Amino acid sequence: MRRKPGGLVPLEIAICTCAADLLVRGTREFHGYEIAKRLSDVADHKLLTAYGTLYRALGRLEGMGFLESRWEDPEVPARENRPGRRLYSLTPAGETALEQSRSAAADSAPTRTRRRRPLPA
Repeated sequence: MRRKPGGLVPLEIAICTCAADLLVRGTREFHGYEIAKRLSDVADHKLLTAYGTLYRALGRLEGMGFLESRWEDPEVPARENRPGRRLYSLTPAGETALEQSRSAAADSAPTRTRRRRPLPA
């Protein structure tokens, strides 16, 4: 799939959509596994072929300025006896890109026309 300048591919749109949904629900930051779980629940399973695919997409979105990331406080994973997580958040530019992608998809969606049956002679 060819990418238009500033455009998003389907996996990136799905990630931004999940991030926007989390933001609406009051969760500003998320980690990769959380997004992977949400993608498997709500999106097409074919989008996420491997976790490496997800993390490359998260890196691309961050590089484009649509996501910001930081490492969580090291005290938290030490206390919970687990590895540290990289936390991501959707930026205003990411929200704008998501809206533009949605509107572009709506504009390019084929309109449904009804076929008319020929009248009997």
